[in-house]
Amino acid sequence: MTLQPLMSLLADGKIHSGRALGEAFGLSRAGIWKQVEALRAMGVDVQSLPGRGYVIEGGIALLDKALISKQLDPAAQHLAQVFDLHFSIDSTNAEASRRAARGEQSCLVIAEHQAQGRGRRGRQWVSPFGRNIYMSLLWPFQTGVAALEGLSLVCALVVVRALHRMGVGGFEVKWPNDILFRQRKLAGILLEISGDVSGPCRVVIGIGVNAQMPAAAGASIDQPYSDLAAATDHVIDRNRLAAALISELTQALARFQREGFAPFRDEWMQLDAYAGQAVEIRAGNHSRVGIAAGVDAAGCLLLDTGEGLLTISGGEMLPSLRPAPAVPGAD
Repeated sequence: MTLQPLMSLLADGKIHSGRALGEAFGLSRAGIWKQVEALRAMGVDVQSLPGRGYVIEGGIALLDKALISKQLDPAAQHLAQVFDLHFSIDSTNAEASRRAARGEQSCLVIAEHQAQGRGRRGRQWVSPFGRNIYMSLLWPFQTGVAALEGLSLVCALVVVRALHRMGVGGFEVKWPNDILFRQRKLAGILLEISGDVSGPCRVVIGIGVNAQMPAAAGASIDQPYSDLAAATDHVIDRNRLAAALISELTQALARFQREGFAPFRDEWMQLDAYAGQAVEIRAGNHSRVGIAAGVDAAGCLLLDTGEGLLTISGGEMLPSLRPAPAVPGAD
């Protein structure tokens, strides 16, 4: 027996006795217990009520491929034909990459759970079942890798746009592609590129959004984080959010392919959480400290070191623990 039928039944938030579950699935009570333990290992908070049965308090509104597809904008409807929704998977980015290796030009992968979710710089992306958004889009580009500068910033803006579409605001962006709520990470982007430097290439765009991170899962996150439940005081409709993300991403990618990052720059600058603040940029074993001065038309970070304005194309931004160099002429 796979876990999906049991999860679908428990998702209603009602109490189900072990005996009734065993009869429904042809398993002993011990067999049901093992299945429940497997769900718990995926981050599902299944409670045991002695003498009564099992319950997921409040239930879980599961993702629904048909509902998501129905809510896509017309320009994104073509993705419904290459859309796979997984109960559990190693990584949506890994699956999109496998499909690219099989010769597919585009695909959309969403999962309820990731066993090996990936973040930037080899970090783990904590991915408990049924509470967040884990999505990857495989997208072809004809202009080569060099023309993709700024794409990760555009994808961060897409998340903010999708949340605005749902009537939710108060978010900021952190270079190169994090989305923050009150200085805590709410969502992130992972781009993986394959193909020619100057010819056709394909990009896997991974997007993770914390919608309702369980405290037990959040305990393993190694940085300050937030979720949409904290930002909005209510549970977000994940099907609607997924559709908004896909629709906004499709629209933004079409414009990025035509015009690059330049038309998105002003929007980024308005949402930049660290503009004018002292930051440290780490790249490998090297680091630089300065004042974050926004981004240029290609999406590169502008760092004022006091000795001049540096253009930085890669690295990790951290709030500086050291005083930034004085900027000549500043009060």
